[in-house]
Amino acid sequence: MDLMNKCGSSKRDAENEERHSKITGESVDFSAEKQALTRVTPGNIVALEPGQIFVFGSNEAGLHLGGAARTARERFGAVFGQGVGLQGQSYAIPTMNLSLPVINGYVQDFIQFADRHPELTFLVTRVGCGIAGFRDEDIAPLFAPARNLPNIHLPPSSGRC
Repeated sequence: MDLMNKCGSSKRDAENEERHSKITGESVDFSAEKQALTRVTPGNIVALEPGQIFVFGSNEAGLHLGGAARTARERFGAVFGQGVGLQGQSYAIPTMNLSLPVINGYVQDFIQFADRHPELTFLVTRVGCGIAGFRDEDIAPLFAPARNLPNIHLPPSSGRC
């Protein structure tokens, strides 16, 4: 079974359980693991709801010229010249021209930030997998601690779903 089919059926299962609960009045106990399966970042984000944060790969200089970084600058308030952290409705994680151990430090800082801000929902894009040139299987393990945080949504390629 490929990842997308697995994701789709997990989402459908959760939707069916919720529908069952509404129809029968029975409460459905969603385990943390089952909830994690439904917290998947959509593929093409063009708008955000209040409280949602677009998480993107950046460079330390904060140039935000291409890919998701450009989208963050043009649509979600990323600040030109700020390469790390919260800015507008976006959060920058530097990945460009950096080693995985350095990127991991930035990812762990992000996860700690998200944990301190449960009022926000973080939609993580395929950080580092575009212009920076990393593969999903390189970056996904860095986000493993985020799987238990209900306010972090990871891309399907992260292995979360």
